[in-house]
Amino acid sequence: MSDLSNENVVHIHKNGVEYLQFRRLLQYPEIEHCYTLREKLNFRKYENDHILQESYEKICNALKLDKNNIVKPHQTHTDRVEIVEKNTQVFDEVDGLITDQKDIILCTTSADCTGLIFYDPVKKVIGNVHSGWRGTLQKIGQKTVKKMIDIYSSDPKDIICCICPHIRKCHFEVEEDVKELFEKEFNTTGRINEIITKGNIIDQNKQKYYIDTTLINKLILKEIGLKEENIIDSGICTVCHAESFHSYRVDKEQSGRNATTVCIIEN
Repeated sequence: MSDLSNENVVHIHKNGVEYLQFRRLLQYPEIEHCYTLREKLNFRKYENDHILQESYEKICNALKLDKNNIVKPHQTHTDRVEIVEKNTQVFDEVDGLITDQKDIILCTTSADCTGLIFYDPVKKVIGNVHSGWRGTLQKIGQKTVKKMIDIYSSDPKDIICCICPHIRKCHFEVEEDVKELFEKEFNTTGRINEIITKGNIIDQNKQKYYIDTTLINKLILKEIGLKEENIIDSGICTVCHAESFHSYRVDKEQSGRNATTVCIIEN
């Protein structure tokens, strides 16, 4: 497996597992975070969930966190973002979590969808968001920032957002129905020709299109007030690197899940 380190992320090998960390977030010792690789880790929930539990245990051991403090929502591609106040809370049909509480591990899982890690180093607030194409269409990242502003009085200029590996424009191919949804929602950005480009014509003369959800997230985060330099992109496509990450586009129904985690470890 090749080293995936670049200017924004570092590829970590520790305790027999592999994960990515953002160089920017490593500047803040008061938080811990990661985005997992597929080797020896799978966060998909099966009927027999020993693999899932072992994966949580392995990554938490590597990060020196208590797996009993994991809060993982039941994700259903919504735009719902909720506040976490204790590690016993259960969140159904929720795709984003925010907290200012110490030792609560916010966790989301994905297999090509975009994970967004938020951190306000002034108010000491973290967020973890699962932004699939439906979540991106509903601007869940922007709604997370709004909630941080409303609940914790965060200044968007202080908020850092790290964009985890996900399916990028090179592989996010859709048909006319999905293309029209994005065109309608983001036409006012003035950059729709960058967001959507024509792909191949396939069976029965169906036109394919490629959608740039990375660019969309950057645009909507800047729209709500984040500084460009505080939006940190991993620059990694999970499909291009399917040997390193679980990818639904590649593995279909057999696909596992990658985990995104973030936790405040000291105040």
